[in-house]
Amino acid sequence: MYHPFSIVETLKSSWHILKTNFVVIVVFSVISFILLAVILTVIEIFFTPDEFTQEMILFLIEAVLQAYTTLGLYKLIFTVIDSEFYEFEFKQVLPSFRMLYSYLVAVFFLAFIVVTVGFGIDRLEGYPNLQDTVKTILLFPAFYLMLRLLFFNTFIVDDRSGPMESLVQSFKLTKGYVLKIMAISAIIFMLILVPAYLSRYFPPLSLIIIVTYPFVNIILVVTYRKLIYSHQDVEDDVSETI
Repeated sequence: MYHPFSIVETLKSSWHILKTNFVVIVVFSVISFILLAVILTVIEIFFTPDEFTQEMILFLIEAVLQAYTTLGLYKLIFTVIDSEFYEFEFKQVLPSFRMLYSYLVAVFFLAFIVVTVGFGIDRLEGYPNLQDTVKTILLFPAFYLMLRLLFFNTFIVDDRSGPMESLVQSFKLTKGYVLKIMAISAIIFMLILVPAYLSRYFPPLSLIIIVTYPFVNIILVVTYRKLIYSHQDVEDDVSETI
């Protein structure tokens, strides 16, 4: 391949994208956050669930809103990357119903697996030693699968993939790159954890999330694109691949 996947180059490209499109990306993130917060606050004020069915309806509404804003950010990032040399319209960054459907189905499928496994572990409550052993054994494969499935949402946005298709594609994409993806994930984790920790002692620092949140998502998108082109063995030109 012309340019093997590089963590340093990925971070440099991600920072370049953020600097070049700082206003557009940050403004979109802030507006999305404010709208989401306002809508959820209004729902909680005027919709007080007192039954299981109502609680589930409220949960689904919140899940759909959060999914829409998340996909919207990804769509924006892909759009500013692919439209580097020409202008784009706002409607280009709006996620489609198919994307929303695929994302929610994939997320609920993964959540179902987690809940099912968790329920099985809870059934071992009467055997604490065995329960702790099972938790320890499952910790590594759970972390491994998380890394392998990290890019399912990018396939949904960029490739219009279905829910199960996107999970399979992410698993294939990350083949042979687990250690590097682990390093990228550690960097992303630190970009989120450090500001959150420091803001406990100096609250204004919490505003850093306005920059770090879109930045970590840009890193994921750029990582995805670079992995795609590494697998295809083509020239990794910034203007063409990211």
